[in-house]
Parts: sequence; structure tokens; C-alpha cells
Amino acid sequence: MSDPRTILVQRLSSIGDIVQATSPLKSIRDRFPNARLDFMTLSHYSQLVEGHHHINRVVKINKNESIITLIYLGKEINKAYDLVIDLHNSIRTKIMRKAINKDKVCVYKKPRWDRFKLFQFHKNNFTDGFNQRSLFHKHLWPFLGKENVVPATSLTVTDQEKKRAQGIFSRVDIDRELIVIIPGAAWQRKVWTRSKYRDIIKNLTNHQNKSIVILGGENDTVCDEINVENDNVLNLKGQTDLRTSLSIIANAQLVIGSDTGMVHAAEALNVPVVMIMGPTSVETGGGTSLADSETLENKELWCRPCSQNGKLPCYRKEQYCMTSISTDDVLCSIDRILAR
Repeated sequence: MSDPRTILVQRLSSIGDIVQATSPLKSIRDRFPNARLDFMTLSHYSQLVEGHHHINRVVKINKNESIITLIYLGKEINKAYDLVIDLHNSIRTKIMRKAINKDKVCVYKKPRWDRFKLFQFHKNNFTDGFNQRSLFHKHLWPFLGKENVVPATSLTVTDQEKKRAQGIFSRVDIDRELIVIIPGAAWQRKVWTRSKYRDIIKNLTNHQNKSIVILGGENDTVCDEINVENDNVLNLKGQTDLRTSLSIIANAQLVIGSDTGMVHAAEALNVPVVMIMGPTSVETGGGTSLADSETLENKELWCRPCSQNGKLPCYRKEQYCMTSISTDDVLCSIDRILAR
């Protein structure tokens, strides 16, 4: 096949996976610098890649599109693009693929069997150094080549957006160094202990002279539960859209949170993170990638990882993967990162 002039990359959800997909975007752009490179995602995630330097156009679709509409979209995609890279392989993208010529489609294959063996039998067949970015690239080998270097993830926030965000959190002392805490997650099994978060916040504000902004969605009740009455703590739960959240994070010196999408987004903005990882692992797409970031996990537990995204209930009397990570563990990681 000759070099494509038009390329569509599909990753419809969710935040963390879309962030990880920005790594192969750079590889594709480097390989085909003159091609038009578009990115398809769900409308409510489109702000995440707004203004991205490797994307020419963001193609938005609604979450509740009908099968007929998806088939129609597939036909339009078949006419408009020389190469379609499906980095999701979901029901929606499969329906669209039915109308796209097979010789112009590259599809990401999920390692379901290896993950099943990992969760059910604790047999790890994943290679050392495995991560989601490398897995995405593996399926691009036909046109990128095996020797291609796996680049870092990346998101774009303008200087103007960063400045506007400073006005939002000006209620705290912006002359202090800012730390953002993102405690929530789609599944509660990935959320760290509330009391320990409160201890971290008290230590950072009272002893380390930091300002704290807490970010989360409307349903992240943990944000209210860890909120400390302090002039230098600002709880913005449910008050920011994706672009605003990214802009606040871009102003931060450090981000603390679970293995969740916005923590991965922080790294894509080159902001180091302390990631508290419980039921998930690098084999499920978790973990940090920046050299200055740190992942805190209990590798000695036989029961983890237990699921792809932490949605399964813990069957032990205590969720040791989270409770065994102490306040001191997190504070030591924070100190190491800030000292670099």
C-alpha cells in the first residue's frame, strides 16, 4: 500500500485510554508527516484532545448513536480515509468497520486471554516492561516497523488556558507551590483511604507550605470526604470541565491520585504524579511513565491484580492492596519528586 494521505485513528473512550493513545499518534505523525491525521472519540471526551499538535481534526460521535448511524458513518469513513486505525475494537467501531474495506483497516487486539490467566490463575505471561503504549504500537508494526521507539503520551494546554486557570484557583495562595489531588475513580476499589488523604493534605498545607486543589466529577463524593478546612485547600469537585481540569493540572508541581484517567493526563502534560495503584497493574494499562513519577503498589500481594479496571468487589476481609499503602509511603514519594 502506498503512503496514506488521510488517516483516521479511533479511540472512543475512556480518559486514560485516550491519553495512552496519544503515544501512537506521535508515531503515526512521524511516519506519515504529510498525511491528514484525524481522531475519532465520543463527544464528551473530545475536549481532552482539543488543539492536539498531532491531530488535524477531532471527529466526535455521540454515545447513543444508533446502529444505522454507525453503519452510515462507516461508509463515510470508507470514502474519506486511506487508512483507519481502530485502537478501541469496541462494538461501535466493529459496526463501523463492517462498511470499511478490510485492506485499509488496522485493528488493536486486546490481550483478553493473557489478562484472564493473570486475574484467575495469577499466571503472568506479559513481557517485562509491558505497558499500554507498547501494546498499542504492537498492532501498528505492519507500517511502523518493530524497531519504532514508543514515545511518551502528550496533551496540549495553551498558555492562555493556564493563565485563566490561575484565576479559578486564586482563592488559594497561588504564590505557594500547587499540588493537585485527584482522589476519585470510576470504580471505588481504586480509591485510596479517605483518612490518609486528609493526613496528606494537612501535612502539605501545614508543614510544606503547599496549596492544594482537589479535582473530581460530581459523583466523586471522596472529594468532599477528604476536604480539609484550610484557606489553602480548594475543592473544585464537579465545577470544572475537561479543559479547565487540564489547565489547572498544567499549573501544578505534582499530582496525587489513583490509577485513573486524569492522573494519566497529568503525565501527558509533563506533570509528575504519585499514583496509588491497588487492584490494577501495568498489565491492565496502569502505572506511571514519566521518569519523575512514582507508582505505589503492594507487589507482594498474591491477589492482585484482580480485574481490568477495579470493578470487581474485593473478596478478602480487607482491601489490602489499598490499606497497606501508608501515609508515609505517599509522603516519601512526594518528597523524592519535589527534591528532584
